[in-house]
Amino acid sequence: MPDKHPKCSFHCPVEAALDVIGGKWKGIVLYHLKGGPMRFNELRRQIPGVTQRMLTRQLRELERDRVIRRKVYPEVPPKVEYSLETMGESLIPLMTALAEWGVAHQTAIKRIRNAALKG
Repeated sequence: MPDKHPKCSFHCPVEAALDVIGGKWKGIVLYHLKGGPMRFNELRRQIPGVTQRMLTRQLRELERDRVIRRKVYPEVPPKVEYSLETMGESLIPLMTALAEWGVAHQTAIKRIRNAALKG
């Protein structure tokens, strides 16, 4: 897979952080992994809207950035678990704060968006 950022220069720290955890599914993956290691299908069940291809892609990117660890057990059929690396664990307070913000504001967001759709 070609490297998305060969020179990897960021203009601000928020850009660096969002480059690692940005996207629709990465934060959700991290939120679920805070409870401990999970297998691919466990994650997929927790995130019903994600396709297998997209989840695989997001996991590979998080692994590339050393936010998560992929451990393959030598058994048949192969067993693979994903867990947080140290850098991923450091994101738990952020994911928890995002979850709390979502709980506090999801009703208002739905109301605002529904009103916008009605015109």
